[in-house]
Amino acid sequence: MISPDPKIIDLLNESKDEETPVSLEYFPPRTEDGVKNLKERMERMKNNLKPLFTDITWGAGGSTADLSMELALSMHQTGHVANMHLTCTNMEKDGDPVAGVKDALQQCLDGGIRNIVALRGDPPAGEDEWTAAEGGFTCALDLVKFIRKEFGDTFGIAVAGYPEGHPNAITELKDGEEANLSESELARCSHFDGKTYVCKDADFKTEMVYLKEKVDAGADNVQFTITDVIMTQMFFDIEVYKKFVIECKAYGINCPIIPGLMCINAYPGFKKMTNFCKTRVPKSLEDKMDSMKEDSAAVKAFGVEFGAEICQQLMDFGADVLHFYTLNLEKVVYGITDALKITTNLVENSNEKDAKSMIAVGSAWARVGDKVKSIYGEGIVKEIRGSSVAVIEMRSWELAGGQRPTAYLQKGAYQKVEGLSVLKSKVPQALMSAEMTIPNHHQWVNT
Repeated sequence: MISPDPKIIDLLNESKDEETPVSLEYFPPRTEDGVKNLKERMERMKNNLKPLFTDITWGAGGSTADLSMELALSMHQTGHVANMHLTCTNMEKDGDPVAGVKDALQQCLDGGIRNIVALRGDPPAGEDEWTAAEGGFTCALDLVKFIRKEFGDTFGIAVAGYPEGHPNAITELKDGEEANLSESELARCSHFDGKTYVCKDADFKTEMVYLKEKVDAGADNVQFTITDVIMTQMFFDIEVYKKFVIECKAYGINCPIIPGLMCINAYPGFKKMTNFCKTRVPKSLEDKMDSMKEDSAAVKAFGVEFGAEICQQLMDFGADVLHFYTLNLEKVVYGITDALKITTNLVENSNEKDAKSMIAVGSAWARVGDKVKSIYGEGIVKEIRGSSVAVIEMRSWELAGGQRPTAYLQKGAYQKVEGLSVLKSKVPQALMSAEMTIPNHHQWVNT
């Protein structure tokens, strides 16, 4: 019989009187070499850092379902406490909108995994909102309830929290609106390309009410516990996280709130990532990053310095664990833990020669720039219209003058072959810089 993992909440309770532990998060790489290299890295980092638990993400649209499961089971078998992300997007099986989710949970149960991050998942490209199949899940809240209903208290459940508000709740301000922002809105707002973005107080309240529902969902039956922990979307302003924790307590949310720490590895990735998610970047951090944008080594060194500073403040604030979005890399993480004296001289022995193999699989949904195939041959997606019709430049044929025919195909009439665009899905699953792919944390744009 396979020995099951302990629940994360139990590990956190046992470690309260000890030094702040770390946890790690990885995403499924696209290639076989990437998977092999990742397994080797996970083993090294497990031995060097002794993480409290280890996350593996679940690709948008179910794109990495099999590989995520394989990696999660491998993690359990090699001594990690596996924390598997699970979305309910595109998980239909034989026409049943919940069968794929139930099968995944059963595989976890049979394989000894006892910790799940319950997420909804991304909507298909070209759609503003994800529409559930009839009888299927509509949000992460439904997934939490389903897990408790079908599996009782077997799994420890984590849900996502958004210190700045969910990306879908962040709006662009009109001219003159910024002057009327409240103090709390000013503390959450971000600035990109001369525009200001913020989750307004009314929307933030809606977010908090929903988070409270997710946390309490597991306690509908008094014999079950509430949702065990909240794991946050990335942030670069420590005050935003602190205010979020205080807000949670004001709403009666008392479970541990684990801070999600996105490591700064490269300037292009940092800029794309923060711009895409409209993440608040303090002016001092923005200026510092801009000043060294041409010096990749300096950026990596600063990533260590900044990460250590944030982590020390989090430990002083009482964070239960430091959760690193590793980007499937190790040098910056080691640098931070060395600086915090959690480890010694790890950064000197770090090995990132395989960095180019750490490219995420990306979303199952085709995006602009992706290669797709249909009964008419292969082509490149040029546009996704609101009706989910893809405008595809066909590559199989060539007309007079070198022109390519254009096909207008409904979703379901084409299939993604590979992703060619820079942004494949919501950050954490395939936001690429010259040096890395940044996964969707947390995805974390899944509600």
